[in-house]
Amino acid sequence: MITLTTDNFEEQVLKSDKPILVDFWAEWCGPCRMVAPVLEQIESEYGLAIGKLNTDENPEIMARYGVMGIPTMMLFENGEPVKQIVGAKPKRMLVSELGLAQG
Repeated sequence: MITLTTDNFEEQVLKSDKPILVDFWAEWCGPCRMVAPVLEQIESEYGLAIGKLNTDENPEIMARYGVMGIPTMMLFENGEPVKQIVGAKPKRMLVSELGLAQG
């Protein structure tokens, strides 16, 4: 997983030539901690690049994309957000909502 910050967001996400899922999270957020291992499984099983953005440390990115609650996962393709998932969900729901092939 890529650690995202305000400084590297453009390079790692907006200029990425492949889809990347951005996980907006915070240290104090229980549901964020619950979804983290699920995202790690999705990353290894489906090869989806995943970046974690700590919202406490990078509030301007959170504001730029209108993230109101965490965890929020936003899928970016060609520098644009194409899907948003709010809240911790089971792996099968995340895989389905992200449109990843069931394997």
